[in-house]
Amino acid sequence: MEAKSSGITNGKTKVFHPVAKDVNILFDELEAVNSPCKDDDSLLHPGNLTSTSDDASRLEAAGETVPEKNKSNGLYFRDGKCRIDYILVYRKSNPQMEKREIFERNIRAEGLQMEKESSLINSDIIFVKLHAPWEVLGRYAEQMNVRMPFRRKIYYLPRRYKFMSRIDKQISSFRRWLPKKPMRLDKETLPDLEENDCYTAPFSQQRIHHFIIHNKDTFFNNATRSRIVHHILQRIKYEEGKNKIGLNRLLTNGSYEAAFPLHEGSYRSKNSIRTHGAVNHRHLLYECWASWGVWYKYQPLDLVRRYFGEKIGLYFAWLGWYTGMLFPAAFIGLFVFLYGVITLDHCQVSKEVCQATDIIMCPVCDKYCPFMRLSDSCVYAKVTHLFDNGATVFFAVFMAVWATVFLEFWKRRRAVIAYDWDLIDWEEEEEEIRPQFEAKYSKKERMNPISGKPEPYQAFADKCSRLIVSASGIFFMICVVIAAVFGIVIYRVVTVSTFAAFKWALIRNNSQVATTGTAVCINFCIIMLLNVLYEKVALLLTNLEQPRTESEWENSFTLKMFLFQFVNLNSSTFYIAFFLGRFTGHPGAYLRLINRWRLEECHPSGCLIDLCMQMGIIMVLKQTWNNFMELGYPLIQNWWTRRKVRQERGPERKLSFPQWEKDYNLQPMNAYGLFDEYLEMILQFGFTTIFVAAFPLAPLLALLNNIIEIRLDAYKFVTQWRRPLASRAKDIGIWYGILEGIGILSVITNAFVIAITSDFIPRLVYAYKYGPCAGQGEAGQKCMVGYVNASLSVFRISDFENRSEPESDGSEFSGTPLKYCRYRDYRDPPHSLVPYGYTLQFWHVLAARLAFIIVFEHLVFCIKHLISYLIPDLPKDLRDRMRREKYLIQEMMYEAELERLQKERKERKKNGKAHHNEWP
Repeated sequence: MEAKSSGITNGKTKVFHPVAKDVNILFDELEAVNSPCKDDDSLLHPGNLTSTSDDASRLEAAGETVPEKNKSNGLYFRDGKCRIDYILVYRKSNPQMEKREIFERNIRAEGLQMEKESSLINSDIIFVKLHAPWEVLGRYAEQMNVRMPFRRKIYYLPRRYKFMSRIDKQISSFRRWLPKKPMRLDKETLPDLEENDCYTAPFSQQRIHHFIIHNKDTFFNNATRSRIVHHILQRIKYEEGKNKIGLNRLLTNGSYEAAFPLHEGSYRSKNSIRTHGAVNHRHLLYECWASWGVWYKYQPLDLVRRYFGEKIGLYFAWLGWYTGMLFPAAFIGLFVFLYGVITLDHCQVSKEVCQATDIIMCPVCDKYCPFMRLSDSCVYAKVTHLFDNGATVFFAVFMAVWATVFLEFWKRRRAVIAYDWDLIDWEEEEEEIRPQFEAKYSKKERMNPISGKPEPYQAFADKCSRLIVSASGIFFMICVVIAAVFGIVIYRVVTVSTFAAFKWALIRNNSQVATTGTAVCINFCIIMLLNVLYEKVALLLTNLEQPRTESEWENSFTLKMFLFQFVNLNSSTFYIAFFLGRFTGHPGAYLRLINRWRLEECHPSGCLIDLCMQMGIIMVLKQTWNNFMELGYPLIQNWWTRRKVRQERGPERKLSFPQWEKDYNLQPMNAYGLFDEYLEMILQFGFTTIFVAAFPLAPLLALLNNIIEIRLDAYKFVTQWRRPLASRAKDIGIWYGILEGIGILSVITNAFVIAITSDFIPRLVYAYKYGPCAGQGEAGQKCMVGYVNASLSVFRISDFENRSEPESDGSEFSGTPLKYCRYRDYRDPPHSLVPYGYTLQFWHVLAARLAFIIVFEHLVFCIKHLISYLIPDLPKDLRDRMRREKYLIQEMMYEAELERLQKERKERKKNGKAHHNEWP
């Protein structure tokens, strides 16, 4: 587009506003400071909604009626016709008055209309209302390539044979007897979103006759209008200088306190939406999306996108897709759990444990822990079977494949959404450089290869040194996490002896479970405390790196925060899964921490029960805390704000506030945008996939949480937060790469959990090599007879170390002191040639474990890559629709242009101005 400029000369002031990407306003500094300014006096009105402005009086005098509703609802200027597109908030007492005056003068020079109101609560607070007229909207919509509807879509049905059409008629007649789909929203309550039924093209003022314009005031929806105004404000100068430009810098230096678009009125109505319809889109979103009564319904994603923009719409589309894909995972996980419940009475291992009253186990800690019968762990053996049964391996393979299918089908779903929302050909604009980067490297410049303008430049050596320091900081914080896990390990080692000597029999008899439970709760508290520290460290390290643009800063910060929180949340789980009870030694030769504390052993029924408790408690507590912080904290803050307002107003409590003041009293959106929402779901995805072999109910817990999470987030966006600026995005950004990394890690961890943590491999080796069915190729429950006795080794009590020798001699079991006890391991008896050496069965089990890990990983990775190859990123029907639409758009544009030329030719003939050489 050619840049057109116009000049306005008024005394000393000369203002130019070229129609270009960057608004470059020239002004005389002396006049900007000394001349009488209209910013505060002529435009400022007290917060009285009944007063009328000069414009309104002029309209009434001219005979034009102004709707009273528009004057009083707080969404329009005082004339009742100019809709408020954007709000700026500042305080009179703020010292940055000069910058603000220049900025607002240049806003008016750019064509935006402005009005000011003082707050009803605090007269020091001033609201600046901005409105973009049609001419400004059209000019910048063309610059920004905003796509607008220009022709209704034509749907072509494929040719069908008579036989198929008869089948379709029979199926449709049968469907009439079935209930309607309860999860779909009622189409009567949703508005007809015109953009989705029309072909769109970049807006052009020269081809304005091609576009469907019923009303210029509503042609650009509110979200688009706010985005255009924000685009203008980001390119207006507030001071002399190359980089003294943009609203963001004024918000950073405190010239303005807040900037936001308005919500479209109240989200509640006295009348029912079914009888009277929705008052506005916010009310419609609340009733059809944020209300708890529609928790089972699909999300109105098109309406979310229209109100909040594509970026937030994509987040909720991804969250809804993830929640929907959790249904099969939750169903299979529940099936695995129920399979364990059904087969519990037929499990030979659990039977042998419960019947082993004559097997005495060695103490699990020094001195205070007593000898115990193996049958005392009957309950734990049964609980272990619920999670560790024959279906566990199948479920681990299924979840690895599920993660790949989820990501691949999300690509296809994203492509469909991108097509429906006109994001296929959208490309992000060249981002502005961060002010901090400009201030740091303003002395060194080089030409930008895209814009051709000089810009600050960071030397390669400086960038590398900063990245090295940042990586060192990340490594140090990971060491802090490991130190915290080490502290938890010491706690577990010390308290297991304390609980074993406890006065209460309930805790004394379940000392290991009590130790695990309290350790998990303490670990959760440490996790939450360290998360606060990690956020500050991540901010410090990211700012130290000096990223060039906001997207680079966001990606760097996201990666650090995810890495910190992932390690913080899962480090103790990794310890329990792969290290607990693995390096303890054996009775008489225990390994010790600092040669003092004996390392903790697994329960006689195995280590899997500890891992299940760790995952279950952490997952439930983390999700409960997140949901409270997401909704409870904003609710409490908004309630406290309303309470203060009521106390300050006194007898005028019932005074209704305008919309801009209501929105100002709401909570602003998080400084990091959707970061917290994505991070919570990505960490949950890790919990759902990485250790799912040990806790098959994790997908079910995630599903229940996400059903609540969607409505909590929707309620928060609609009712508790200011309306965020509608911004565009094509995908979920760096989070997709993180999801792929978690999918790869989940295959490795589940292979190790099945091979090392669970007893699946030892049982398999026993059934095929050492059990009653050895050499027969069978592995049923009858082949597991004698497995428990074969998995326990014998220890001579007289071989105990002095500091490990228990206070009890075990005479309470048989009336005489015990001579031998049993422990979980594959070692030779004390009277063999090599006492307590590893048996051949140990080496067979170890070889089988390693072989299983290799085979499992290669098999699952092959399946994942095969699925990725077979599933195309773009659906075939969507590819055909895109090609068809491109062809139709070209034809329609040609036909519309031809039609316009023919009309002009007819008009010339009527007026007698026909020319002989006309086309066509």
